[in-house]
Amino acid sequence: MTMTELYVYAPPADTGIDVLYQDKDVVAVHKPSGLLTNPGRGEHLADCLLSRVQQRFPTALLVHRLDTATSGVVIFALRKKAESALKQQFASRQTDKIYLARVAGKLTQDQGIIDFPLAADLAAPPRNKVDPQGKTAWTAYQMLQHHTDDNSTTLALWPKTGRAHQLRVHLDAIGHPILGDALYGEPQHLAGAPRLLLHAYQLGFLQPYSQQPVVVTAPVDLGLFKLTQQPVLAFFSE
Repeated sequence: MTMTELYVYAPPADTGIDVLYQDKDVVAVHKPSGLLTNPGRGEHLADCLLSRVQQRFPTALLVHRLDTATSGVVIFALRKKAESALKQQFASRQTDKIYLARVAGKLTQDQGIIDFPLAADLAAPPRNKVDPQGKTAWTAYQMLQHHTDDNSTTLALWPKTGRAHQLRVHLDAIGHPILGDALYGEPQHLAGAPRLLLHAYQLGFLQPYSQQPVVVTAPVDLGLFKLTQQPVLAFFSE
């Protein structure tokens, strides 16, 4: 039986969307963990963030995605021209993305760069893997807090590329899988984590019409990420 066959979609209850930012071109919302960004194949996969957003904003158009288990900022275009402009920003890496993750163990360096190319793992879909022949993938990290009680660490992550499962594969590859990751982690990394502890914390982009910078932040579940306060982060400099 494959991982895909074992997967059961159980989206969180629809309690309304949490709007983080809105103008005439863009709406940014807080996606909960467990909800698809866009619909999958079949009626049982129809409930998703896009469909919920379109109930309130009928013209909303998909610009980018988060993994189902990942929470945090997702933006939607409200006009066709804005959709094209925003997709171009993502494609040309003009957006600034900051994630938070709680991982197993303590990293040996306070900050660093993970630069492993990635490719689909054809032997174990939908997994991806480090592959020298794969596509370039680059992630910077900074340790925010080490938790001695369970030997876990909360990290800030800056992905400069947007490969599928990039953060999950990169952290697993250096021996620090994200807690609650049922796809890449081991059983001991699932205990005590009710969900994948990965959160799209901030997203910076250019407003499609004015070209002014916009930074949107999604509140952190401090209990899950074991932080004593909301982190204050500066963008990573290459």
